[in-house]
Amino acid sequence: MQPVRRRYSMWDVSFNIFNYAIISLIAFICIFPFVNTIANAFSSSHAIQSGKVFLWPVGIQFDAMKSVFWDDNVIRAMLVTIYVTVVGTAINMVMTILTAYPLSRRDLAGRKYFMNYMIFTMMFGGGLIPSYLLNKELGLLNTLWSIMIPGAVSAFNVIIMKSFFQNMPEELREAAIMDGCGNIRYLLRIVLPLSGAVMATIGLFYAVGHWNSYMGAVIMIDNPDLYTLQVRLRNILLLSQMDTSLEVMQQQGKLQVIEESLKAATAVFATVPILIVYPFLQKYFVKGSFLGSVKG
Repeated sequence: MQPVRRRYSMWDVSFNIFNYAIISLIAFICIFPFVNTIANAFSSSHAIQSGKVFLWPVGIQFDAMKSVFWDDNVIRAMLVTIYVTVVGTAINMVMTILTAYPLSRRDLAGRKYFMNYMIFTMMFGGGLIPSYLLNKELGLLNTLWSIMIPGAVSAFNVIIMKSFFQNMPEELREAAIMDGCGNIRYLLRIVLPLSGAVMATIGLFYAVGHWNSYMGAVIMIDNPDLYTLQVRLRNILLLSQMDTSLEVMQQQGKLQVIEESLKAATAVFATVPILIVYPFLQKYFVKGSFLGSVKG
């Protein structure tokens, strides 16, 4: 039997063309700043000053990237940010799992009240000054813990993971109990191995948040040795604070870098690492968000 081919009317074709045009325009608007930044990071100073750089590098040079890589302060900030991202994400995941799993259990007394308290924190926050005073009283100022501890649990991510756990068949837990599994063993041996998608999704949320953290580091940390990458790049972009050895090299003519090229190079330096990680988690990202959003 021959399949029936759908015949598109002129209105259908026009509507599809209009949709593709709008989607293409929006996609171009979203991706253009990043592509243009990459092009400026690897273009010659003359091409940038002449306004010839648009979507691809003109007069390719690597002086701007060398300026960033040769700055000891930037490298130190990168290492600090990697540490905060890894340790902070690990803390977030442990706390989120330990919060979401009990809330997913229907036999937990007062579960709805605990959930209402968490939802309340999504609507109302203590504010910047109370957060600063709390960190001060706890002795967390000028430590990396002031960035990682206050945001150890996200109510939004707890709700996603709780919904995912809640959708698991109750028969799994009953069979585990019959085999002698306690709550902790059931969580570690059965629940978590089946939750790879949602854990990868929430882990990506947390990791990106730590990598891009800026305001907390500016307010809570005064020690330049503990500046995160975003704070260090902010100083480069706004205050032009580069290593003095680089300034000497520029004066000697060994590096030909203008301010626009340096800004683009620092932005690329801060963005590319997280973009490298994202493709490996992309397949889990959509799946985890979808599964965690279904209410059991």
